[in-house]
Amino acid sequence: MGERTDVVEPTWRATDPTARPDPAARSRLRRAASGTWTVVAVLVVWFALVVPNQLGYLGPRAALSVPVEGLVLLGLALVLPPRARRLTAAVFGVLLAVLLVIKVLDIGFFAVFDRPVDLLNDSYYLAPGVGVLEDSYGRTPALVVTVLAVVLLVVALSVVPLAAMRVTRLVAEHHPVARLVIAALAAVWVLGALTGLRPSPGVRVASTSAATLAVDQVRQLRADAKDRSAFAKVIAKDPYAKTPGDQLLTGLRGKDVLLVFVESYGRVAVQGSSFAPAIDAELDNGTKQLQAAGFSARSAFLKSPTFGAGSWLAHSTMESGAWVDSQQRYGQLMGAQRLTLTSAFRKAGWRTVFDVPADTRDWTQGRDFYGFQKYYDDKNVGYQGPPFSYATIPDQYTLSAFHRLELAPQHRKPVYAEVDFVSSHHPWTPLPKFVPWDQVGDGSVYDGMPAQGESPESVFRSQTKVRSAYGKSIEYSLHSLISYLQTYPDPNLVVVMLGDHQPHSYVTGPHSGFDVPVSVIAHDPKVLDAISGWDWQDGLRPAPDAPVWRMDSFRNRFLAAYGPQ
Repeated sequence: MGERTDVVEPTWRATDPTARPDPAARSRLRRAASGTWTVVAVLVVWFALVVPNQLGYLGPRAALSVPVEGLVLLGLALVLPPRARRLTAAVFGVLLAVLLVIKVLDIGFFAVFDRPVDLLNDSYYLAPGVGVLEDSYGRTPALVVTVLAVVLLVVALSVVPLAAMRVTRLVAEHHPVARLVIAALAAVWVLGALTGLRPSPGVRVASTSAATLAVDQVRQLRADAKDRSAFAKVIAKDPYAKTPGDQLLTGLRGKDVLLVFVESYGRVAVQGSSFAPAIDAELDNGTKQLQAAGFSARSAFLKSPTFGAGSWLAHSTMESGAWVDSQQRYGQLMGAQRLTLTSAFRKAGWRTVFDVPADTRDWTQGRDFYGFQKYYDDKNVGYQGPPFSYATIPDQYTLSAFHRLELAPQHRKPVYAEVDFVSSHHPWTPLPKFVPWDQVGDGSVYDGMPAQGESPESVFRSQTKVRSAYGKSIEYSLHSLISYLQTYPDPNLVVVMLGDHQPHSYVTGPHSGFDVPVSVIAHDPKVLDAISGWDWQDGLRPAPDAPVWRMDSFRNRFLAAYGPQ
């Protein structure tokens, strides 16, 4: 009898690479893939429609919203012919993908600036935003986030339109069931609209968030387009433009005047926060110390045009008396003619100086607009010490070098200077230690200090640490100025000290406002007597009920207070 081979034949065929797959298995695989893609498509479209544009509103309950835009899409899928249906779904998907990208950008802008993104103007912040990530978490995490952002952008713009087309096809292929589902969702939407039902703060059952976001963006783009001509009128309307130099700032003749911006010094620093008591103590002790040195101060609040970042918007607003709350306005102002505090002092006979230690190159545009005669940056103040994250030069050294270069020399003109402090700039760590003034020297005294402090990567793992680091940086900046005035109590020195904006919202919390403290400090009593009508409060610390002015109103009031006597 011969050996049987039919027992082993199926095994040989199963492993034969040329054997055809089982048609039934292929069919099951296709159905599974198709079903999976259908579920994914529904979830993608639903998510893109209902996801909130603020981090505080994110959560599972957001999925309980019924988006009216989705109901409209499903309704159209029921009645449109195939070709029109596909075209409508594709267009809807592209628009939805764009809105999803805007929502993601809004989440970031609300977290940092406490406002939504402005598509026309905010592209400027992309590079600084990457820099902030790098300062906070290091170069590699910043690079990873940047790459992921690009990948997500590409995925959103490709997957969302395909998902929308898949959902409408599903509706078209299952008319009876689709009608019931649409009718049920519409009933829930109407009920939610009538009752105002909210599953969680910022989330409505009857959702129109995608349509509202689209309308808001169109309105913003139209407003940006119209704003250029409106702001041109603001720039041109200047009551001091033709005032002769001998009639400007007569009440400050013979005085050195410093406009000192303390980076990120906002209302949150002096009230309503865990770090405010320590800063308040620094201000209260500083008031007493300055009084002992012959100085007095009056304080209030100014409303800044920016939040979380964009210091240049606040600086230009303060100097020009024009409300510069966007990059578009800033660029427009810098290319125009407008009297600034700097050019007013120069016109009246002062030597004018800008001291901006964070800058790394010459600033011809700023020189032309502001009218300063001398410009100090990180290259020409003789600093030989180490950088402290973003703050390349400690505030104490900035004051020490400025005193040596501008105020100590004899037989000179009075000086007006804008001095920008940067030690309290994000990421607020590591922080330099305060040293005796006679040891500041060329800054080499700071060698080794950065390594002694916590790194930004370590601090930013904890919101408590971030807030503590911010508070300590403000204390350092304020202490540097107060100690400087004590150490060099010049009777002809006047200081206007203010913040440029509030810190990021992960320090302040949401919706904390745009107020920043401002103080006028002077040795000569006549200087403060001239602003007695302002009703500002005595001392360096403004109370919660202190007056609040818009920052753009300061220039005119200042020029009026110290104008012709």
